[in-house]
Amino acid sequence: MSFVRPEAMQALRQYREVIAGACCLGVALWWMLGPGGILAWVGGALGLAGAALVAIGVQRARFRSGSGGPGVVQVDEGRVTYFGPLTGGSVDLSELTALHLDPSGQPAHWALYQPGQPPLLIPLTAEGADQLFDTFATLPGLRTGRLLSAMQTHGGQPVTVWEHVPNRLH
Repeated sequence: MSFVRPEAMQALRQYREVIAGACCLGVALWWMLGPGGILAWVGGALGLAGAALVAIGVQRARFRSGSGGPGVVQVDEGRVTYFGPLTGGSVDLSELTALHLDPSGQPAHWALYQPGQPPLLIPLTAEGADQLFDTFATLPGLRTGRLLSAMQTHGGQPVTVWEHVPNRLH
């Protein structure tokens, strides 16, 4: 028996990094304003780490779209695999040529393009889809702000979030 409503527990899970960072900031402030000395310096370092954790946590919380959607996502050593009820497949990040977000689907889904393969379509609400934030962040030239703003669009046409730009030698 749980004493916490499921909606409140979902919100706590969604913002878990922000909550941890805020706790770090609180302890850091207590140490910096308290006894002083070396503890104040350690509190300053902890405060910087807490602030970074809050900033990263806000981005990750915005990326999480929920759960309970169709399929399961697995990320392992640069390979994204999706096991869906009707479709599935895998894409190597090193071979990825484009990343699109299609908000017109129900639910909205990521489209990962690899040469010679049909696009891998992953619903935003698939189990384990929150792992994709860190995975997509490793793509060269991807701006996480563009990624997060594309997720806020509802309906409409697919949005190109990232495209591979081949190295050009002069």
